Amino acid sequence: MSAMEQNDPIVATNRQMNGSAFVKVSMRDSRIEDAALQSMRFDYVNMSDASFLRMNLSRAVFDDGLMPGVRMTNVNLSGVLIENANLAGGTIRDANLSGVSIADCNLAGLRVDGHLVTDLLKLASGEGEKTDA
Repeated sequence: MSAMEQNDPIVATNRQMNGSAFVKVSMRDSRIEDAALQSMRFDYVNMSDASFLRMNLSRAVFDDGLMPGVRMTNVNLSGVLIENANLAGGTIRDANLSGVSIADCNLAGLRVDGHLVTDLLKLASGEGEKTDA
């Protein structure tokens, strides 16, 4: 029986598998632990309900993906670039946002500590000031 026909789980321990390719495989409920996956490429993969614990994703690129409902806790995203992304309905809580730059974004309904950012921007620009007429 060839490896392509095998339906039993494959267990590889203490192996060098550099340059390996897994194409059109089902690995549902599989586990990868203590693995060096630097420069690995994932194309057209369904990783819904996946869990990543104690990982190093420095310089990783996420492009053209679906990530609704993703939860990120205890992560360091310093230097992150989020571009052309839909964060509608999301929540950022207990985060260090010092030095963060937000540009060319739809701010409708965006709130910081309960205050609409658009209202705060109007006040800052003087548009929201009352004049004595």
